[in-house]
Amino acid sequence: MRKVRLPPGPAVIDVVGLALTDEDRARLSHAAAGGVILFSRNFQDVQQLLSLTEEIRRLREPELPICVDHEGGRVQRFRTGFTLLPPMRELGRLWDRDRPAGRAAARAAAYVAAAELAAHGVDFSFAPVLDIDFGASSVIGDRALHFDPTAVGALGASLVQGFADAGMAAVGKHFPGHGFAEADSHVAVPRDERKLADLWKKDLVPYKAAIEAGLAAVMPAHVIYSQVDSEPAGYSKIWLQDILRGKLGFDGLIFSDDLSMEGASTAGGIPQRARAALGAGCDMVLLCNDPAGQEVLLESLKEVSLVKPERLERMRKKGGRDLRKSVAYREAQETLQTLA
Repeated sequence: MRKVRLPPGPAVIDVVGLALTDEDRARLSHAAAGGVILFSRNFQDVQQLLSLTEEIRRLREPELPICVDHEGGRVQRFRTGFTLLPPMRELGRLWDRDRPAGRAAARAAAYVAAAELAAHGVDFSFAPVLDIDFGASSVIGDRALHFDPTAVGALGASLVQGFADAGMAAVGKHFPGHGFAEADSHVAVPRDERKLADLWKKDLVPYKAAIEAGLAAVMPAHVIYSQVDSEPAGYSKIWLQDILRGKLGFDGLIFSDDLSMEGASTAGGIPQRARAALGAGCDMVLLCNDPAGQEVLLESLKEVSLVKPERLERMRKKGGRDLRKSVAYREAQETLQTLA
């Protein structure tokens, strides 16, 4: 099968199973498709994963970037044949005992994750989580590095650097912070009633550190910060353009969070959600676990191009060799043992 020459569009979508169906191929070959996100249902073993990613790459030129949620702890889609990464909270606990060791372990965890993902054809992970643990959000919980913004910033920056060491870009989430809002944006529309000054003092601190460390992409939260804007952050020009791009000076890629989530429902149907996100300043929109909705999304975006394609290019994994054979990978594995 010859590759279709087609520039990537603004939609990141998923696939149904362990190998591509004809329907998957049709969706991924649509002009509006710009990336593929994989889930646990797309993983049986490492050989099958490699076959799937190779099949996706054969579809188009340039190849569609492939991504996954591979944070560690309870959010790690690929397990058998991969290093089981600890919940990010464990890095925070190590930081409390020994700050240099915490930073080293964070850098090592990201390097190991990146080396293993890249070896199986995956370009990047939606990590690190930069949310602060206020003890309120069950959906965040031990995915958060720490309750101290300085610790989250230092460890988050180390994770960004560890990904970069292995030639992989990092995605900070969930901007400006999901840790204070109690409701789960998968099933509700969370609200955070704090003033902007409080968010600057706490939640935004890690983003400054991560951006300075080279953060390539950001995913905003489906949370309404009512003292700042009546729209969720992912639909808010104030958050994405005035604060993230303006005051924080971020010039990387902005991904929406999954538009199928209840927290995204405030804008209306799927096409309206996508237009709201792109209109607010997102570069790309995600829609997961909804093949029929993806067809509607793709058709609604068929005339929409990426505003800055170079931002997506930065998300592609760099380097061709298998880093699992390197001394750096072995040393990173040894460093991770400090968390065992």
